[in-house]
Amino acid sequence: MKDWVDLQQVSVHWGTVQALSQVTLTLKAGERVALIGANGSGKSTLLRVVHGLIAPAQGKVWCLPWLRQAMLFQRPHLLRMSALNNMALGLWLNRQHHMTWYQAREEAWVALARVGLQEVALQSGRTLSGGQMQRLALARAWARNPQLLLLDEPTASLDPHAKREVESLIQTFSQGQPDVSLLFASHNLGQVKRLASRVLYLEQGRVLADLPVAEFFNPERLQAVSPQAQFFVQGEH
Repeated sequence: MKDWVDLQQVSVHWGTVQALSQVTLTLKAGERVALIGANGSGKSTLLRVVHGLIAPAQGKVWCLPWLRQAMLFQRPHLLRMSALNNMALGLWLNRQHHMTWYQAREEAWVALARVGLQEVALQSGRTLSGGQMQRLALARAWARNPQLLLLDEPTASLDPHAKREVESLIQTFSQGQPDVSLLFASHNLGQVKRLASRVLYLEQGRVLADLPVAEFFNPERLQAVSPQAQFFVQGEH
């Protein structure tokens, strides 16, 4: 597998706060990597560095030059227009697609149907439920045909039913595209076990463990690599 992303000794500062400290991460095609850790551990910052939204104070960030990325935030931003037009606008403005507005609307209908939102397509995006908003945001991200999908706590604020729906869509999309890489932050260890092939544990901006998912959830192995990570996992169960 070839590398999609390579971070070397990356640090990010917010004033006196060390958001990331000498983080090294290599992400290959087809990997499903989960970021876990307490609030403020650096998960969201790391996602934004990979996506190019934050420039590091130190270190190097390299991404495959033609790598197509899409990011799903914990709280998706929707404009004051219909769900259909929220979807179509992203397609129409994407220079890689070269779509007319009519073509973008047609493609948007297809994308909304994929995530079960065709019945609310003409409803204002701002009036959708939390689960519907996240499904719309996921459809909007997936319509970009990404090779790397970045997810920041994609189900954190959803009720149990909506969580299952969104997680099922993530599984369906990623399994249907085996070369697509997934980098996501989550507090849900069950979700991590279901979606990830590899797990990174962050604490105070540092990566203290980076293991295949089976090894990460092996208490003896994790304890040997990082007692802090094992303590966190025990506390989350």
